[in-house]
Amino acid sequence: MNPRRWLHNHSLRLLAIRDTPEAIAGGVAIGIFFGFTPLFGLKTALTILFAWLTRSNIIAAVIASAAHDIMLPLMPVIFRWEYEVGYWLLSHPHHLPPSLTKMKWEGISLRGWIAFLLGVGKPLLFGGFVCAAPFAVLSYAFTRRLVARHQQKRHAQELLDPANPS
Repeated sequence: MNPRRWLHNHSLRLLAIRDTPEAIAGGVAIGIFFGFTPLFGLKTALTILFAWLTRSNIIAAVIASAAHDIMLPLMPVIFRWEYEVGYWLLSHPHHLPPSLTKMKWEGISLRGWIAFLLGVGKPLLFGGFVCAAPFAVLSYAFTRRLVARHQQKRHAQELLDPANPS
């Protein structure tokens, strides 16, 4: 299945959800937000948790998080961009990070993981949050408008033809 058709099918699933436009849009925004973070293995769990805590639509959040995976081939570039933004924001005075090719991998050990998380992980996570926030806000506004318009059309159609609800 091509990516365009896959994305179209996921958007139709979002429009079929029976909930308020705000709840659906909130779920989409949460899914998009956590889709940008480098929290592998935790994205879906965090998406569900935050959608539940904010009373947003959990199904919409999971669909948006899954739809974000269509960008998987671009994620190394996005993660590099997020790392650079996070590093720049966390450094005093602000400067771009050194080349990642100069970093030495310490191997798979507790010491190696701690060095990685403190060296690359903190700026990557912070940059992921900073870069994801505008996309989440834009997706909320776009989805809210789209779902509200779709629900108004569906309601008008049900009023015109009550025997055939869609």
